[in-house]
Amino acid sequence: MTPLLIQVLPILHLALGLLLAAWTLTFLLRIVLTWYPQIDLSQGLWRVVAVPTEPLLSLTRKVVAPIGGVDVTPVIWVGLISLVRELLVGQQGLLSLVLMRAQSLA
Repeated sequence: MTPLLIQVLPILHLALGLLLAAWTLTFLLRIVLTWYPQIDLSQGLWRVVAVPTEPLLSLTRKVVAPIGGVDVTPVIWVGLISLVRELLVGQQGLLSLVLMRAQSLA
């Protein structure tokens, strides 16, 4: 491994972990907001939740219809993002293993 990669890897690992955690939290907020359909997501602070999630949710809604009138697409995305987070930066994730190996070689 190159010295530059060894220096960048911990930062990349942390940044990716935080980004995926924040995205998961945003989708969890969308799950809660599905309980309150009267809330306008284009107003106020709700835009912070709606803007990063709505493009993915609208695409997923074309494939997965509401079940019993309940939009399940945020739940699907929480599961997918959690899986990706675990595969990349989890305890046995790819980046975690590469980072441990790089630290052991240094």
